[in-house]
Amino acid sequence: MKSPIPLTLAVSVVALLGSGYAQSAGKISGSEFNPAVSLILDGRYTDIDNSELELPGFQLGGEAELPESGFSTGHNEFAISANVDDKFYGLMTSAIVIEDGETEFELEEAYIETLKLGSGFTIKGGRFFSGIGYLNGIHDHAHDFADRPLVYDAMFGGHLVDTGIQTRWVAPTDLFLSFGAEVTAGSEFPGGDNVDNNNGLAFFVKTGGDIGVSSSWQLGVSYYESEFDVREAGGHAHGGEEEGADNELLNGEVDVTGIDFVYKWAPNGNSKETNFKLQAEYFVKNENGGSEFTEDTNTAEADYDGEQKGFYLQGVYQFKPAWRVGLRYDHLEADNIVTNFSGSGIDEEEFLEESGLGVEGDPDRTSIMLDYSPSHFSRIRLQFSQFDNGHEETNDIITLQYIMSLGSHGAHTF
Repeated sequence: MKSPIPLTLAVSVVALLGSGYAQSAGKISGSEFNPAVSLILDGRYTDIDNSELELPGFQLGGEAELPESGFSTGHNEFAISANVDDKFYGLMTSAIVIEDGETEFELEEAYIETLKLGSGFTIKGGRFFSGIGYLNGIHDHAHDFADRPLVYDAMFGGHLVDTGIQTRWVAPTDLFLSFGAEVTAGSEFPGGDNVDNNNGLAFFVKTGGDIGVSSSWQLGVSYYESEFDVREAGGHAHGGEEEGADNELLNGEVDVTGIDFVYKWAPNGNSKETNFKLQAEYFVKNENGGSEFTEDTNTAEADYDGEQKGFYLQGVYQFKPAWRVGLRYDHLEADNIVTNFSGSGIDEEEFLEESGLGVEGDPDRTSIMLDYSPSHFSRIRLQFSQFDNGHEETNDIITLQYIMSLGSHGAHTF
């Protein structure tokens, strides 16, 4: 869960760091610390049939949700980064949100990373987006669609982010080849609270290269696992958790295996006029534990063993400078086994429905978008999605979105 930071404290920190000078003996000296500061502005209007995210067979967590209908702010983000010295680089990013009428900063990433370690090695420590998959490490404002693929909401609650240490190594080969490993607390979804606070483990490998002068590709394989004592489920088959109800998975373990592929084409390598990107990811999640559902004074519990799968496939084509069109298809499947049921005031059918573990359905979604980007710093997007939750409901979603970048603008990943 993200950590709220009072807005007044955040503003004070920005003022101090952004002042660009140090004062000594009543005298202002030259700037010795000049961080890069940026702000992402995300606003939108949404026309949606139902704002509850319903994914039968999946217990949701993290930031998995659908937008409310009407005007709203999206993923506004503040970031500050700098080289600490010639050995370390530091970065902090926070989402700016309004909750219950209060404006807060919610910590997303806060880490240091080595510089010039040599031999292709890099070490990162702190809170960071995991290196698994392709989209996981890319912030929402840099995605090609107005929302994340369903598989990321279902498997990771939006993004897999945790606190720990990551090491990466780029092999000295003509063909791009990179290996990475992480040890993290394992307390963030799809993991959960654990006594050791070091139960998250991830591995990932990426390779890629060029095909002539006009095309390039990248292929990745990922694995994540964690054990936990308690994991709270933030949703069930019919939307968010009901008021007065608790939905938990106890003494559980989870592992996720994924594969991702990206292909890019631009005539003679020049993407300014026109280009095309094909992108796909596929994940399989296995998890088990003791499921416990409580509503008022009624309780139910059972042993749970689930296998869940999901993928998305998308293509984005820039048909003229500043203009792009994209098409994406998302699909999910869940195969859950629930045994040894016992309940007091809740029968097995109600338990399976309310816990989200026993309702059958294969959710899918088709999205088409058109966006206009006069520069790297601004984008206006129109998107239409048809979402079938696989359980008696189809949801049409129209989104008009703007994304504006103020301040420094880092390079995009492949």
